[in-house]
Amino acid sequence: MTRTFDILIAGGGPVGLGLAVSLAKFSDGALSVAVVDPAIANQRAGGRVSALAPASRNLLEALDVWKAIEPASQPVWRMEISDSRADDVVRLPLLSFAPASDSEEIARLATNADIENALREAAVGLGIHLLTGAARDFQPGVNFTELLTQDGARHRGRLLVAADGRNSRLRRLAGIQTVGFDYGVSGIVATIGHERGHEGVARQHFLPSGPFAMLPLTGRRSSIVWTEPRSRAQELAAMNDADFLFELESRFGLELGDLTLLDRPTAWPLVLQVARSFVGPRLALLGDAAHVIHPVAGQGLNLAFRAVATLAEEIIEQSRLGLDVGAPEPLENYQRRRRFDTVTTGLGMDVLYRLFSNDVTAIRLARDLGLGLVDRATPLKRLFMREAAGLSGDIPALLRGEAI
Repeated sequence: MTRTFDILIAGGGPVGLGLAVSLAKFSDGALSVAVVDPAIANQRAGGRVSALAPASRNLLEALDVWKAIEPASQPVWRMEISDSRADDVVRLPLLSFAPASDSEEIARLATNADIENALREAAVGLGIHLLTGAARDFQPGVNFTELLTQDGARHRGRLLVAADGRNSRLRRLAGIQTVGFDYGVSGIVATIGHERGHEGVARQHFLPSGPFAMLPLTGRRSSIVWTEPRSRAQELAAMNDADFLFELESRFGLELGDLTLLDRPTAWPLVLQVARSFVGPRLALLGDAAHVIHPVAGQGLNLAFRAVATLAEEIIEQSRLGLDVGAPEPLENYQRRRRFDTVTTGLGMDVLYRLFSNDVTAIRLARDLGLGLVDRATPLKRLFMREAAGLSGDIPALLRGEAI
């Protein structure tokens, strides 16, 4: 039996569920929405952490899910950036960011699991169809796209949204190529405990092997994101706890006292990857299926949520006019509004990574001087903070915390 919906979303992570909740909530039930994912019924726990920019928080507040995420989230009150070698005893911050008032925050740290679980609960409350299955194939037609899952089920939608990750099967089936490159390095992620409190300060050490970030979590805990050449990253992730902590302490420093490892480290390859097209016939790519950028500034999920807000706006406007939500015009509008920002953000993160991930003395001196000058230029720092907050350029309603 084939089931028919207005919107079919393949991928039940924070991005796919975020779009589903946006459409169901602000279409006032006019759109039937289904999310298809092999693990859609599973509650997630732990895992990676995201730094939610103010615009992303606005979106989650507009979707009425922030209240479920906030209690376990950690505000970032200040960010400090240093440029050092691993064996440097003193790592003075060359650049720091803080909000204009003590009541403001730079970002919020929350686990992707908490975000996903809150969105899934909202999806259930809104009557969104959560279907267990993995995409196998799809066929766009004149009025509908038909999705076939691995278990043989068939579903139809006026629009199919591929939110199925960086290795998107639907993107490959659509014949959409990607451009980019493999950095040859991996990001090591782990949660650590420390003797002293972090006071809500996020720290980024630029080391010769790559950036080393310490992101504050609730309590005396932090999430680390540590970049190393791929083979070395695999070795580090496979170490026993004592050996891993020994390597970690030389990079983390002693400012927060003794360290403990709270979960096993994992490593994942870092790439820059952008789809040549974000859309196809009755198909839209979303999140990592459309773009993967270097996590040096923690903009991955924020960039994806900007796309969620934009695509939701285009679909709902089309629906309110009584027009076909899978027609070429709203899809082209979505691509036009998102492509430039996506490419410039990806290239910006690439330049930042390459500038700081080397140990050439002349380059180190020049970049340290540049960081010092930026630190003294208050208007420039405010501009950078506004860009990172996601509150510049084309700002969809949801990113302003407003209804569509």
